[in-house]
Amino acid sequence: MNQKIADLRQDYRLATLHEREVAASPLQQFERWWEEVIKSQVEEPNAMTLATSTPDGKPSARIVLLKSFNEQGFLFFTNYESRKGKELAENPLASLLFFWRELERQVRIEGAVIKAPAAVSDEYFNSRPAGSRIGAIASPQSKVIAGREVLEERVRELEGGPQAPQRPEHWGGYIVQPQVMEFWQGRSSRLHDRLRYTLQAGNEWKIERLAP
Repeated sequence: MNQKIADLRQDYRLATLHEREVAASPLQQFERWWEEVIKSQVEEPNAMTLATSTPDGKPSARIVLLKSFNEQGFLFFTNYESRKGKELAENPLASLLFFWRELERQVRIEGAVIKAPAAVSDEYFNSRPAGSRIGAIASPQSKVIAGREVLEERVRELEGGPQAPQRPEHWGGYIVQPQVMEFWQGRSSRLHDRLRYTLQAGNEWKIERLAP
C-alpha cells in the first residue's frame, strides 16, 4: 500500500440530510440541490459521470455534460456511433453520478435511457457555437484515426462549406429516465447521510436511508 495515498482523507462537516427535510420526489430534491450548487459557483456543476455497459456486463464510464433535467429525466448529447452510443443501443440502461466536492455532495442516478426527440437535438445543435457543431461532424468519435491531422483536415473542409453545418443523424440527445436516485451528504467520521429514492408502481417514490 502507498501510505501517502492511503492517508489522504477529508472530514465532511458542511451539512446534514434527513428524511423529514427532503422532497417527496427525487427530481424536486435534485432541483433544490441544483439551485444550491449554482449559487455556490462550483465550476462545471453539470459535469457528470455516465456509466454504460455491454449486454454481457463489461462497463465503461466517462464524463459528459448535463444539458437539461425535468420530470422526464436527465438530458445529455453525444455521438450515437461512439462507444457509449453503441452500448446504449445494445443495453439501454445507465448510471449517472454528480460529485459536488465544494458542497460535500453526490447524487447517483440509475435508469433506462431513450433517445431525445429529433426536434430537441436539432434545437440544441443549432444553439451551439459554430466550432462545436463542426467538431461534432468532423470527429468519428471513439474510432481509431491515423493522427490529429485527420481531424484538422476535416475541420478545414467543413469550415469552407457554403452553409452552416446541420446536425448529422449520428449525433443527438439521450434522456436518462430515473428509476433509482440516491442523495449523499458527506458527514464526519465517514458516517455519511445516504437517502435512496426507488420508483414504485403508480409513479410513487419510496425513500430509504442507507448505511454509509
